[in-house]
Amino acid sequence: MRNAIYECPAALVPRNRIDELVFARLRKLGIQPAKLSSDAVFLRRVFLDTTGTLPIAAEAAEFLADPSPAKRAALIDRLLEREEFADYQAMKWADLLRIKAEFPINLWPNAAQAYHHWVRSAIRANVPYDRIARDLLTASGSNFRTPPVNFYRALQSREPRAIAQVVAQTFMGVRAPQRDLAVFFSRIKYKETGEWKEEIVQCAPAPATVTARLPDGTAVRIAPEQDPRQVFAAWLTAPKNPWFARAMVNRVWAGLLGRGIVHEPDDFREDNPPVKPELLAHLTAELVSAKFDLRHTYRSILNSTTYQLSPVPADSREDAAAHFAYYPLRRLDAEVLIDALCRITATKESYSSAIPEPYTWMPEDQRAIALPDGSITSSFLELFGRPARDTGLHSERNSRMTDAQRLHLLNSSHVLRKIGEGPGIQALIRANNRNPHALVDQMYLTILSRHPSPEELQTVAAHSRTATTKGAAAAVDLAWSLINSTEFLYRH
Repeated sequence: MRNAIYECPAALVPRNRIDELVFARLRKLGIQPAKLSSDAVFLRRVFLDTTGTLPIAAEAAEFLADPSPAKRAALIDRLLEREEFADYQAMKWADLLRIKAEFPINLWPNAAQAYHHWVRSAIRANVPYDRIARDLLTASGSNFRTPPVNFYRALQSREPRAIAQVVAQTFMGVRAPQRDLAVFFSRIKYKETGEWKEEIVQCAPAPATVTARLPDGTAVRIAPEQDPRQVFAAWLTAPKNPWFARAMVNRVWAGLLGRGIVHEPDDFREDNPPVKPELLAHLTAELVSAKFDLRHTYRSILNSTTYQLSPVPADSREDAAAHFAYYPLRRLDAEVLIDALCRITATKESYSSAIPEPYTWMPEDQRAIALPDGSITSSFLELFGRPARDTGLHSERNSRMTDAQRLHLLNSSHVLRKIGEGPGIQALIRANNRNPHALVDQMYLTILSRHPSPEELQTVAAHSRTATTKGAAAAVDLAWSLINSTEFLYRH
């Protein structure tokens, strides 16, 4: 990496309690943190991490030219209010909640789309996380008309113990079998209606009072007329609960920093302790204090110097990554990558479902991050590791680059047509056909969200003088080269 592009010379100044805790731990371990990221790196990173999209060239140029020292914080605030934030975070929630129409989940299309719409609307309205969890855990009714009941349908098994395990994994970050929790979900019943594929989820009455034990060891008595799910949900979402908020802030941290404070973020257990327990405790207390406002957690992390560190390590020790001494390189999500290619080239992508409800082929303007159903897919999404949404596990998404993926980006007619024939690159060429310098600048802003360095300008100019292809063909070559660069394909 050419460090000057990715780093800035500003001093590392703690901006909040997150930084104080992270930097204190790094000092204790003798690990040198990376330098602060450049404005261009921060701009691209925060767009991708919050909205799953790239800034357009005009947005990038405006941010880079802004001299205000508060521009990063202002950008964070704007991004958290964008529609794309709701789209991208709903995509992540859909992975967790297994929103998928087909086998082995079998929500069916109408229910999957209603469920996704409910999740996205909750994120867009910034509904407190504790309320979202209670709604998911206690809902009763039609899977079409009461979308949260699909939480109890997006399962591979409807046995009480299997339901309890999914609940623990989703809301507590725990994978271990949850025998004691099964009683809270033993009265869930499923009833078909006269409408095709509609199902009623409800809690059946009990013949007598039963005693159940919560994960903290507390014994509770549940009367016949009580819904045991409500008893569990009240315990789970209580401010003093030791698992609930902790699991969620760890998920948010993992989404933004590449790995959890407890890693994997759904693998809390005694022999997998948090790498920074005091940081996890702080974020947990902060979310509770903010009344479970998840945007507050996003804002705190995004504004921290820790999040804004360069991706260029200053320390070569293996544990530097685990202690968040630099921002980790991560290949773009499959959905984010194809959306970026389509936006840059102004082309469309086809997504289809094996079940023709409400239609087999999605509308042409559909973005991948906003797909409502994990069964709606494409060959590109399959190749680039979109999760099957069968388990809800963090590890189900595969973002490792493979040889097949590299060959597809380098040589496939699919990608080459987008670059060479798509109206996006052609429009850039026409708009700057008399100014090669401006064309290169716009290419870099559009694809990499930054201006080219002087060395890069010289390299492009030298190629244009010596290459067998000239003019528009050379510009297409440049676009192809930038799109196949590590800088484009990875978060950094």
